[in-house]
Amino acid sequence: VPTLAWAKKVFPNSDNPEEELSIAIQKCMRLDAESPLKEWDNHVENLDERAKFLNENNFEYLHIKNALGTNVKVYLANEHVWTSAKELAKDGIPFIANMPTEEVFTAPHKLKTTGVIKSALPLSYNGNLIEDFSITLKNGKIIDFSAKRGYDVLKGLIETDKGTHYLGEIALIPKSSPIAKLKTLFYNTLFDENASVHVAIGKAYPTTIKNGDKLSKKELKEKGLNDSIEHVDFMIGTKDLSITGVKSNGEQVPVFVNGDWAF
Repeated sequence: VPTLAWAKKVFPNSDNPEEELSIAIQKCMRLDAESPLKEWDNHVENLDERAKFLNENNFEYLHIKNALGTNVKVYLANEHVWTSAKELAKDGIPFIANMPTEEVFTAPHKLKTTGVIKSALPLSYNGNLIEDFSITLKNGKIIDFSAKRGYDVLKGLIETDKGTHYLGEIALIPKSSPIAKLKTLFYNTLFDENASVHVAIGKAYPTTIKNGDKLSKKELKEKGLNDSIEHVDFMIGTKDLSITGVKSNGEQVPVFVNGDWAF
């Protein structure tokens, strides 16, 4: 719901920020479509197809690159599962946890990801902006980081606990998503994360592992899942982003070309 304080933050120069934010939310939520329910059904089905493709290919890692400086091999957890919008509750009823949602996501392997990841959009964290920042990883661990703005905030996040030195999520979102097209910073991660391919510092979700909800913490750790009290997404997707899926036999499959799905 567009409160005045939030609206002024997003649209500081608007004469009617609440109305402007309300319109932006309608677009993000696909409420401006002729039939929003049908639009959502089609959208969820499309996301499910993306997840199915990724699960069938069972990539060992994703090689992610762009001109901004991101060049990283994100290794995926053992027996990882790509998940999209629709989930099943314990009573078997399907539901969509996050709205809006544009992502297909899974868990990186805690101890394998290596390379440099640069932010494509500012991160609003605990009321503070972190801008133009990057992290460098080796064997999954963040070994270096930098930021033009919010360095101390980023440092505090990374040093929260042992788990915040590692990644807990990789999520794929095309540049064609409604939120990406708006080119608006919502200062709300659950909106902003849907504008771009992103990774998360901190905790991984057990549901991104086969039968993960039935495994102990020790068993999840053995699969490569990270644990932390934090889970903070930041955006890395750009218009020229390329993602190549690499299988254990070395076969390479294009996943993203120029910031959008390759299939």
